[in-house]
Order: sequence, then structure tokens, then C-alpha cells
Amino acid sequence: MKKRGLIVVDLQNEYLPTGKLPLSGIEAAAANAALAIADARNKGTPVFHIRHEFANGDAPVFVPGSDGVDIQPVVAPTDSEPVIVKNHINSFRETDLKQQLDTQGIEEVVVVGAMSHMCVDAVVRAAADMGYPVTVLHDACATLDLTFGGVTVPAAHVHATMMAALEFGYGTVTSTQDYLSAA
Repeated sequence: MKKRGLIVVDLQNEYLPTGKLPLSGIEAAAANAALAIADARNKGTPVFHIRHEFANGDAPVFVPGSDGVDIQPVVAPTDSEPVIVKNHINSFRETDLKQQLDTQGIEEVVVVGAMSHMCVDAVVRAAADMGYPVTVLHDACATLDLTFGGVTVPAAHVHATMMAALEFGYGTVTSTQDYLSAA
């Protein structure tokens, strides 16, 4: 079996109902992510936390030093788990995530987090392009309604579309319960 790592993407306070960018189903997704994190910790699987901040502080969300950038308490890292701060959508871009995965001998990754259509999508595609087999826990990810061309696409449809695209060409997409049962 390949050495696995769990990447927890942007499960930050900004996405909670009290944040500036609330996501549909974020609390349920974070609860499922917490189950995957607990399982990883019990098995000695390395956990890598990603935290998004906008470097210049000019953005209306993810402002450095604000409560919004803090990782949600339900998925808070332990002192031994790295927190990788990123300033871009892709968690690998201008960070040491790849180096940290390589240093720990990670050969495959499991991804949970937010937002399904942005940062989760970007890290999954990048990891797959780097040769990592990827598993996404679809019910440990969340997103929001999107609008394009005057059409509002419900979050559930955005999420389903992203998971279908990722499963089509980038990795395995499964539920948290199925993942935990098989692991």
C-alpha cells in the first residue's frame, strides 16, 4: 500500500454561516473532514492543513490576521501537523506543499475542504498532474451557488459537476463513510 497523506483545504471560519463567504453545507462537510482527520491521526497518516490568505490584505475575504482566516475549530491542526499558508487558489503554487509531501514520503493523497469548484479542484488536478493518485471525499467538501450569464446554479449542482469532472479524469471520488469503511 502506498503511503497516504490527507490534505485539508481551506476549512476556515470565512466559510461558516457567520463568515463573509458562507458555503452551502460547510458544517456537514467540516464534520466529515473531522472524521477523516481523526482516522488519519489514529493510523499515523500525515495531515497537511492548507490556509488561504490574500497576501496584500486588499481582498474582502481571507484577510491576514482576521478571524476569517483561522481554521475551523472542528478541524483544527495539532501542533505536529503543518499549516501551509497559500495566497493562490492552487495549494501547490508558491508553497512548500510538494516538498512537505515528498519529505514525508507521501505517494497518494486524500483531499477534503473548500471550495469544491476552486481550491479543491485546483489541488486535485495539480496533485494528479504530479503523479499522485488522488481520492476526494465528496461529502467532506463544500461550495456555493454560482451565477453565470444570468443563470444561478445551485451549490448542489456546482458540487456535483465538480465531483463528476474530478472522478472522470483525476481521481477517485467517494463518501467519507465508504472511505473510512475501506481504509
